Amino acid sequence: MSLQEKEQKIQELESKLDTIKNDPELASHALVSDVEKKITSLKEETYRHLSAYDHVYLARKPARPHIKDYINNLFDDFMEMHGDRYFGDDQAVVGGIATFNHLPVTVIGHQKGRSLDENMRCQFGMASPEGYRKGIRLMKQAEKFHRPIITFVDTPGAFPGIESEQNNIGEAIGQSLMFMSKVTVPVIVFVVGEGGSGGALALSVGNYMGMLENAVYSVLSPEGFASILWKDLKGERVAEACEVMKLTAADLHQFGIVDEIIPEALGGITENPALTYRAIRQIISRELDTLTRKSAHDLVSERYKKIRKIGEVHG
Repeated sequence: MSLQEKEQKIQELESKLDTIKNDPELASHALVSDVEKKITSLKEETYRHLSAYDHVYLARKPARPHIKDYINNLFDDFMEMHGDRYFGDDQAVVGGIATFNHLPVTVIGHQKGRSLDENMRCQFGMASPEGYRKGIRLMKQAEKFHRPIITFVDTPGAFPGIESEQNNIGEAIGQSLMFMSKVTVPVIVFVVGEGGSGGALALSVGNYMGMLENAVYSVLSPEGFASILWKDLKGERVAEACEVMKLTAADLHQFGIVDEIIPEALGGITENPALTYRAIRQIISRELDTLTRKSAHDLVSERYKKIRKIGEVHG
């Protein structure tokens, strides 16, 4: 039984519980307690032992918080900034200035939509060259005014359309990687959902990198991996690809690619977003306190050593 089917069973039980509670003839303490125990037991059984494919499913859930949810719950006085000053404004990347505990910071992240119309406007979180150039513009501004940079990664990959290629998506990603590698202010990165390919990597070079418990981060999508490696065009080996790719937070933490796994509620962040917001808020406070005390030279040097260490171990 798939995770989605198990979740449907849980939802049916929760619906049954609501019906019982709202019916005076049924709402006995014993019956309510019995259904609640069944729900708790089923959740424990469902979510305690997840496969890599289950993590991909949870990372892609449309109801997961998006960049603006994180901004609204973690920062104050956010002022969004638009445009790359070259071509246009890409809604797949949101960025601007905010305050965290009264400290000005620059926040940048991928934006997904909830409805079809929203997703069409932001290209399902897949950024075009102008999105990454907007990010670079904001990072340059952050460096000029000595503001720490905080990024939120949640994208299947860069936008693959012909317009993206015509406007040189590869060059834009490369420029973003290069600038994040050498920027002289602290950079804090959070992988909060789907982290796919160069589109994710372009906002991922930081002094600290945290990853949500059910987020994923990989060189490409499992579907793309299976189609290239095994010529699987029907999606029959996607679950197997997820295992082979080692894309979960636990895998990446073990490999030393991410610094910390950030907890989510049982069933995913959608069950209790406040729990994860509190954890992220504590991490930002801790990392800013540490990183803002370091010199520009040390920040760049430590970031470089971190990247080189990953390359030496996994190259």
